[in-house]
Amino acid sequence: MTTALILAGRRDGLTDPLALEAGVSHKCLAPVAGSPMLTHVAAALAASDGIGEIRVAIEDPEVLAGVPLLRRLLDSGRMMPVAARPNLVDSILAAAQGAQFPLFITTADNVLLTPEAVADMLGQCGTPGTDAAVAFARRESVLAAHPEGQRKFYRFAEGSYSNCNSYWLKDRAALTAAETFRSGGQFVKHPMRIVNAFGFLNLVRLRLGIGTLAETFARFSRRFGMTIAPVILSDGAVAIDVDNSRTRAVAAELLNARMAVAQAAE
Repeated sequence: MTTALILAGRRDGLTDPLALEAGVSHKCLAPVAGSPMLTHVAAALAASDGIGEIRVAIEDPEVLAGVPLLRRLLDSGRMMPVAARPNLVDSILAAAQGAQFPLFITTADNVLLTPEAVADMLGQCGTPGTDAAVAFARRESVLAAHPEGQRKFYRFAEGSYSNCNSYWLKDRAALTAAETFRSGGQFVKHPMRIVNAFGFLNLVRLRLGIGTLAETFARFSRRFGMTIAPVILSDGAVAIDVDNSRTRAVAAELLNARMAVAQAAE
């Protein structure tokens, strides 16, 4: 079974504007479609056949107990809280201690994650020789899910993609790939972080759209000394994470639509 890790801590230790607006301590507890962000992600992982233990990295694990779904997962032993560290990478390394690999990593604001998307990614990560994987969705799929879902995309020779905030590590040796995010991740919003993680020439290539997605990751793989593969998810909604009021409204709209479909099918 694959262990899941949800990164739910405060970025740089600061309270997120969405958390302040909602009057909660952590962004992951801010409601979207009537429920805390974290519950949407936890529910998707808990319903995924390929996922075993669910670990949550958060500064104060006690806050999880106040959410009914999370309390049930904690009481059942399915969920394990881990104290988040000030840095994203250190949180991943701490949460991975004693975990069963492979490790599926996502964020608490990835509220549109579904069991189907998790299965899609895990199924594609089984390719022999793959040490780590990063999930993407094609621009067309993202905009088909919602025209306001994402406004920035990574441009490659064959098309544009958005990151899905979902990652896979085969074993402990692959944890070295986590160092990519020591500067904070969010590369499309902070291009200079690409220089620190991947080198200046790769930044130039990305900005100019030189090379395909596969070719780009082949270069990344050589830089890190392991095979890091891009995985293309069919559900573009998974690329819509909740970063601000606009994306929260988009996510709420899509979640409410899903719930309406589910209720109609009952």
